[in-house]
Amino acid sequence: MQTIRHGLTLILLLCATLSVAQSTVESASEAYRSEDYKRSIQLYEQVVAQLLSEGRESAEIYYNLGNAYFRNGETAKAILNYERALLLDPGDSDIRHNLRFARTRIEDKIDTAETFFLTSWINNLENLLNSNRWATLAIILFIAFLSCIATFLFVRRIWIRKTAFYAGLVIFLFVILANVFAFNQKNSRTRRNTGIVMSASASIMASPDANSQELFRLHEGTKVKLNKTDGNWIEIEIANGSVGWTSKENVEVI
Repeated sequence: MQTIRHGLTLILLLCATLSVAQSTVESASEAYRSEDYKRSIQLYEQVVAQLLSEGRESAEIYYNLGNAYFRNGETAKAILNYERALLLDPGDSDIRHNLRFARTRIEDKIDTAETFFLTSWINNLENLLNSNRWATLAIILFIAFLSCIATFLFVRRIWIRKTAFYAGLVIFLFVILANVFAFNQKNSRTRRNTGIVMSASASIMASPDANSQELFRLHEGTKVKLNKTDGNWIEIEIANGSVGWTSKENVEVI
């Protein structure tokens, strides 16, 4: 399960920013292989902080950091970083596998609200690629669409023109779909309206008031949707649709 993937990370980081030292990533990977997980976490956190200071993020670094936290017995922080990695690269099967495994270690087992099968199918399709790849695919498909238009306008044979016409319609629909998926993926990264419970036990209240009724409790590692804030309180929603308020300090934004 726990596989450090630093080779591709180094390539991406060198292309993205020259200010992140290659030696730091190598040292973090070496510390992980030596089972010095605390040292590995410290170094990977330094890389994350450096990237964030430059307005950048890396799915690979979050993935490796999640592995280090998991090996160090910090399941909630492992899940947090796996979720951040998945947000950047939703099509990565390694991230999904490790995240599913880490979730088996948390206390809360919440049944998800039922969704229409077509909605689930579309969501799964969207998560095959990240926003950059969907955008690239949209450009390629648009070029193919223009080729179909050119073929329809300038080729005389009827069967070729008909083929180009119908192919162009289908390709245009896929262009729209790819652009929608790219927009949704980018919007999810920008919105950041989900979080992970980091407290060992977090009280979920009926209103943003410590004296209000306690509705239920959540434990570290549980994923929640963040709806709105009120002072030091935040309204959360869990997978089964239940809603309540908790202190902001109990939740860390993905």
